Amino acid sequence: MMPSRGRPRNPITQTSILTASYELLLESGFKGVTVEKIAERAEVSKATIYKWWPNKAAVVMDGFLAAATNRLPVPDTGSVFEDVLIHATNLCRFMESQQGRIIAEIIGEGQQDKVLMEACRSRYIHPRRSEAVMMMSRGIERGELRKELDLAICVDLLYGPIFYRMLVTGEPLRDEFVKQLVEAAFRGLQPS
Repeated sequence: MMPSRGRPRNPITQTSILTASYELLLESGFKGVTVEKIAERAEVSKATIYKWWPNKAAVVMDGFLAAATNRLPVPDTGSVFEDVLIHATNLCRFMESQQGRIIAEIIGEGQQDKVLMEACRSRYIHPRRSEAVMMMSRGIERGELRKELDLAICVDLLYGPIFYRMLVTGEPLRDEFVKQLVEAAFRGLQPS
């Protein structure tokens, strides 16, 4: 979330704003959400929203993330293969849900709205990439993965096909697909 501007945020007011923005996003899609509608539903002024968020995209992304974060925990089973498999499976299951399909809409809208795309990247994509890099780093430390790996490329290799299916081919993101994807990728990532 954005660092606070001005007075500290009232947690109850903040929660009502985030809840309102998320509900409106589910009901109307990103284009149908306005700061005015968020303020009305949360029973706050537009000035309160703008005091804490720089724009609609930021508050909508924060509302989405507040609702979605608990659905994508970062596992630590002691096995990088199991961690990535669990994480990628949870991501696919989430992306197939009504809430997860919002990400596809946001990415689509973001092609025309640079502010929205930057909010999506900074609030959703980059943090998820950091989580995946952290899991892979643990695998290198435990000797489960090759030491010389470029972890950014590894994350693209593992998670890129998920977004490709979601955004381009429209093929389902089933558990079997995720298992095959992770198994295929790990054949090239593990030490000889």
